[in-house]
Amino acid sequence: MTDSIKRIVIAGGGTAGWMAAGLLSQTLGKNLDIKLVESDDIPTVGVGEATIPPLMTFHKMLDIDEREFLAEVNGTFKLGISFENWREKDHKYIHSFGYAGKDCWACSFLHFWLAGKAKGIDYPYGDYCAELLASHKNKFAVLPNGRMNYAYHMDAGRYAAFLRRRSEKLGVERVEGKIEKVNLNPDNGEIQSLTLASGKQVDGDFFIDCTGFRGLLIEQSLNAGFEDWSHWLPCDRALAVQTESVGEPIPYTRSIAHDAGWQWRIPLQNRVGNGLVYSSRYMSDEQARETLLGNLEGEPITDPKPIQFRTGTRRKHWVKNCLALGLASGFLEPLESTSIHLIQRSLVRFVQLFPASGQMVQSDIDEFNQQTKLEVERIRDFIILHYKVTERDDTPFWRYCKNMEIPAPLRQRIDLFSDSARVFKIENELFGEESWIQVMMGQGITPKAYHPMADVMTEKELADFLKKLRQSTEQLVAKLPSHQAFIDYYCKMPMAQAANG
Repeated sequence: MTDSIKRIVIAGGGTAGWMAAGLLSQTLGKNLDIKLVESDDIPTVGVGEATIPPLMTFHKMLDIDEREFLAEVNGTFKLGISFENWREKDHKYIHSFGYAGKDCWACSFLHFWLAGKAKGIDYPYGDYCAELLASHKNKFAVLPNGRMNYAYHMDAGRYAAFLRRRSEKLGVERVEGKIEKVNLNPDNGEIQSLTLASGKQVDGDFFIDCTGFRGLLIEQSLNAGFEDWSHWLPCDRALAVQTESVGEPIPYTRSIAHDAGWQWRIPLQNRVGNGLVYSSRYMSDEQARETLLGNLEGEPITDPKPIQFRTGTRRKHWVKNCLALGLASGFLEPLESTSIHLIQRSLVRFVQLFPASGQMVQSDIDEFNQQTKLEVERIRDFIILHYKVTERDDTPFWRYCKNMEIPAPLRQRIDLFSDSARVFKIENELFGEESWIQVMMGQGITPKAYHPMADVMTEKELADFLKKLRQSTEQLVAKLPSHQAFIDYYCKMPMAQAANG
């Protein structure tokens, strides 16, 4: 294999490419020559506009000021996702980033809530979660000591441009041009260089494939292989369009199920991002266009952009001297806003496993691929959950989802929760117990039993315990400003004051 890694070539820009350039230049840039090759003639997909809380960790690594970031990307805050029409038509619930109530070492708060419900103390589960309650009331604030879990809505194109400016200041060289050929070393099969349409050759020791669905390096040149998951996630197309805002931005993403998939609405400061995800087996392109345009809340400011995809993952994300990121590594529909997170996780994992003394060894590559495979499969199962656990059978699409076979680990998790309200987070898994609880209950699963620890309290003690938690949550949320008011205030706040919360 390559003796040492001194020159890294990132093939493709967009969110994935410039996130890679940003993190590598910030962490290892002093010892690396980093080039990013992209063409102005090749548009990026650019619809990954909703994020999840771990992005804040990525921004800390890059020393990004939150207020500067929000201004650059027309960003708003996000407390979770509202799922509408998923369980059944006209039903909705919110999967928030927060934690409800107070757990004990033996069981989660859910068990105490279930015990209270059995005794007639029947307040909504969301009343005990500040993020969920604030979402309903359209309130938000960045609180001291991380007392409010949140993420962002943002303009993906502006985010890539924002990261580009920072990366170039740290020495990343952008090379304009369309990649015509990937040149392999005849002796070891590694990528040796890229030939551009202009005839220019870009040499490197390590290559990061951010060429989108094409997988120009990882698949077309290195034959990584692809594992198809469309039998579990049958949506294969999307239409994206931007609209004018019709009101103040809400602090959550909306996911609205329709006859053959779902529609997203993502509020930014200056506009709303919309999209329709659907299965071409159950809905024609023309029907999808009519459905999307007939369910917009503001006037369109762009034409609907069609996107075709196949859900699944590369069998290997790191092959020889090439790492695949973003759409080049596979695709999980953005139902839980995990696309940018998977880019981030792969980059962090790559830095953690960066070849010792610059020399690649197969054990590092195998470890990367194993960890990535497990992480992607767990996220896949969480997304499948939304489709499988439904009461809808009103269309062929939903009947298929309701009756389809699912991965055995997911079936075990559903059965465990249904039987005894138990959820266990697997090591290094993205979605924790609270996420599984909120979605499974939101989709209609009511556990048959709860932990006996919840019956140790007397009925009065339990009632007082639940009342105190609910009141503290309500009091916290009552003090919060509206989402819009906080954005207006926070983005004008002096930097030192913002840093101190």
